[in-house]
Amino acid sequence: MQVARVKLTSTDYKELEILSEQIKEIAHKFGAKIIGPVPLPTKKLKITTRKSVSGEGSATFERWEMRVHKRLIDVGMNERALRQIMRVEVPDSVNIEIELKED
Repeated sequence: MQVARVKLTSTDYKELEILSEQIKEIAHKFGAKIIGPVPLPTKKLKITTRKSVSGEGSATFERWEMRVHKRLIDVGMNERALRQIMRVEVPDSVNIEIELKED
């Protein structure tokens, strides 16, 4: 059986949750089998920089962190549901990938 694997990634977890709930509602509306949303580990990107440009003075540092949240949703092959999922309005901060897999 084929499934459509939907991968969602974003730095804003609230928009990610809203979009995953919309996809889940569409799948239930058309009677497609759904697994997820499965939260994947959050990737933390950390950067430490020195505040002083010239290197003189006290050693003070700034720490920056960006978190990338991921969700994975498997939707059973229902053509009507997949068409509606492709029409969902995706916010700019969310990246979406739809991949067809043989289960």
